[in-house]
Amino acid sequence: MHWAALLPPQCPDSASPIDLQSLAAWALQFTPRVAVVEEAVLLELEASLRLFGGAEDLHALVEAGARELGVHLAWAATGLAALAIARQGLADGLAHPLQQLLDSLPLERLSAVARHQATLARVGCRTLGQVRALPRGGIARRFDKALLEAMDQAYGLRPETYAWEMLPETFHARLELMSRVEMAPALLFGARRLLLMMAGWLRARQLGATAFTLRWCHDSMRSRDAGKGGELTIRTAEPTQNVEHLARLLTEHLAKVELLAPAGDLELLAAEVEPMGQESRSLIPDPAHKGASTRLALERIQARLGEACIRRPQLSADHRLEWMQQWSAAEPRRPSRPQGLHELPLPTWVLETPLRLVERAHRPVYQGPLQLLLGPDRVEGGWWHREEVGDGELPLNVQRDYWLARSEHAGLLWVFQTRLAGEETAWFLHGHYG
Repeated sequence: MHWAALLPPQCPDSASPIDLQSLAAWALQFTPRVAVVEEAVLLELEASLRLFGGAEDLHALVEAGARELGVHLAWAATGLAALAIARQGLADGLAHPLQQLLDSLPLERLSAVARHQATLARVGCRTLGQVRALPRGGIARRFDKALLEAMDQAYGLRPETYAWEMLPETFHARLELMSRVEMAPALLFGARRLLLMMAGWLRARQLGATAFTLRWCHDSMRSRDAGKGGELTIRTAEPTQNVEHLARLLTEHLAKVELLAPAGDLELLAAEVEPMGQESRSLIPDPAHKGASTRLALERIQARLGEACIRRPQLSADHRLEWMQQWSAAEPRRPSRPQGLHELPLPTWVLETPLRLVERAHRPVYQGPLQLLLGPDRVEGGWWHREEVGDGELPLNVQRDYWLARSEHAGLLWVFQTRLAGEETAWFLHGHYG
């Protein structure tokens, strides 16, 4: 299992405190299994690995977002283990065996154990591993059942149950600044964190922002004329989730703002949103998408499934119809269609193996007697091709007279009569017209 714990900084001097509900809304873009547990946000990501391209890619996305938000991130195989590891200041709990990692942690890393720290210390327990080594019957009699339950859940011996967070219908987040800000452009540092959380909410709801509002509250020591604060509403030309784009727009607008008093708190609202069109992951080109083309679709299929999965027809200068077109997995050089090789129009569908026809009164028959309309168009060649048969080789030379024929029931047909020396004269059906 893949669990992550997001732990906002507890020291006011290190970073701005982040509201846990807003942090949970941001995390919902990665998985619907997000829970607020004590002072942290837990994410169960096992079901989302394939959606985001695997564990490595998903870990990179979550870690990049947590780094920008200024929160500590820890990974582990269970939720409580991730929380304990985050409290210890560690990050990767998946690189070592879970039991070995938890056994070395002090008692206060699990809240259910920390409540009995004084009693456990009197029996010589300083780490979770020492508590786990105690007889289970004795622990059950002397302590509440929450201690054993938390230990079992942390070590993966019992399933974890949480109240999963629901994605809010609207986005509204607040942030207390580390220090009072006197210049409007300096508000961008804190506002960017709010924009990141809004972008996560937008992705989770598959929406794009067309307008957002940034509000700031003035310091309590302000003058009466300054008022309680100010706000700025910014509109975009089209729905977007791009944090960099939103931050650039905010930077331009803040450069024109003059704060009447130092600001201490920020508030961000998604004022107007619209459904965001999702990129189609179908391998078939979407006719509704004006920019899509068959060539681009083939390139996308080849990139996803491999070059050998795409075969393209290639025309070659050969009189024989079955050798005129070849299928290749390589990129074709786009040769032009051979001109002047046949006097008659070529059929739409060609049989892989010509079908020998019955003759009646020296006329070929296929669903009735055939009427020869145009022809003959003589084709000779192929002596340079050899086919291995047993211990020898068989030449693929042909001498044929092609005709455009009409069948009362089958329509227009492409037939030929063999004329190779030493070969029995016979009629064959080679293709159909659309």
